[in-house]
Amino acid sequence: AEGRGPWRDRIDRQASVSVRPDWRRVEEVDLGKLSKGTSPLSNLVDNSPPKSVEDLLWCGFLDQYNDQFDKVSTRTPAPLKRVETKEFYPVTTTDDPVIEKLAIEGKGTVFATDAIMAHLMTCPRSVYPWDIVVQKLPTRALFFDKRDSSQFDYLTVHETSNSPPAPLSERDAANEENADALMNTPERLALEATMINQNFTQQILRSAKYRSNFDLPNPFWDEEDNDGMEPASVAYRYRKFSLGDGIELVARTELHGLAKTKGGAGSTKQVGKLVTTMGGKKKKKNQPEENPLEVPDGDQYMTAYALNEYDPSYASNAPPARPGTSINWRDKIDNQAGAVLASELKNNSFKLAKWTAQSLLAGASQMKIGFVSRVSPKNAYEHTILATQTYRPMDFATQITLNQGTMWGIMRLFIKLLEKEPEGKYVIMRDPNRAIVRVYGVPPGTFEEEDENDDEEEEEDENDDE
Repeated sequence: AEGRGPWRDRIDRQASVSVRPDWRRVEEVDLGKLSKGTSPLSNLVDNSPPKSVEDLLWCGFLDQYNDQFDKVSTRTPAPLKRVETKEFYPVTTTDDPVIEKLAIEGKGTVFATDAIMAHLMTCPRSVYPWDIVVQKLPTRALFFDKRDSSQFDYLTVHETSNSPPAPLSERDAANEENADALMNTPERLALEATMINQNFTQQILRSAKYRSNFDLPNPFWDEEDNDGMEPASVAYRYRKFSLGDGIELVARTELHGLAKTKGGAGSTKQVGKLVTTMGGKKKKKNQPEENPLEVPDGDQYMTAYALNEYDPSYASNAPPARPGTSINWRDKIDNQAGAVLASELKNNSFKLAKWTAQSLLAGASQMKIGFVSRVSPKNAYEHTILATQTYRPMDFATQITLNQGTMWGIMRLFIKLLEKEPEGKYVIMRDPNRAIVRVYGVPPGTFEEEDENDDEEEEEDENDDE
């Protein structure tokens, strides 16, 4: 086995939640066989696009993209600024008051967020363990949720690399002064990447005077309890995807900004008007078979995400990188951006596929990806933007071999597996070390003691403050 790169330092990972004796196994899905069509569940997979897509509600606001960031390069980089006054709301499905209202009105049979849907749709690319909780109500409606204390919203770094970041060794953990080792663990890198992503999405936008407000305000922002904060520029676009067989999937999707249309500055107003008039059902008459997720021309809603440079040799005691395995962004990004992206696709395949799926679900016409690097390899707190690239989500999906049919096939599969089950709580979880996803039926109170413990801790903290 000598020299077999990926297996030299194989990491045995722990499951994201412990399976308890009173859990009932509902199904096991081998992701490899599913991708090849050889799974016994393949007959449940319907890879057709949704029959129709309809916009139900728009909330929040969008600021306009500052196209100066298209000109950023290694010669004229932009320091990444910390956004101290913006609030982000990664609220799970069940806690969303708008989804609750739509469910009471009977608008759908399945409810989710774009992040949860994209995660499941692209999960054959995942390597790290994860879990999603599903609630099945007496009405037969399904709610796809994330656990409150899970790592779900943290962006992974080099998850799909041949040499992913290693967990902290016992020796390094004991030696707290070894800052290099501490800053390059998967957990610290995930925190760093998540902060970079949030800061980047807000820094690339113009000031509030170019803002477009939507029909309803941000549903998660409390104006009275704001402490000088304001919501980040996000439009929540609640959409209904009709998947056939009576499945009406209602999802909260997110857009992050408005890109200028080709018509120049004056055309921004036209985009603003599209907010309330554009329905998801618009189709060209002579193309009845068109994918309903296609975005109409002239619509310039965008999503924004940031990739951050991580070189495995950053880690302390790291072996020298094999020739050709790591690319220095500052050397390549100006003239060979394609090589940098190809390397990222290898090392962060799941993360990029998830972002693309989210952009497709939200109906974004553009996806801005920032390339952000540490100012120096040993400083995980200061970063610089080296480039911003723009992609059309439909084209980008093709480029990264993300098959939209397979995405919808996987989503339908999980819905159908739970359709025949009784009401109750379920967990969908990936095996920590194999490409297998298991579905369990779990007792109704599962995970709720975690929330109670969190509440108790918060109350204690408040009492201490007093």
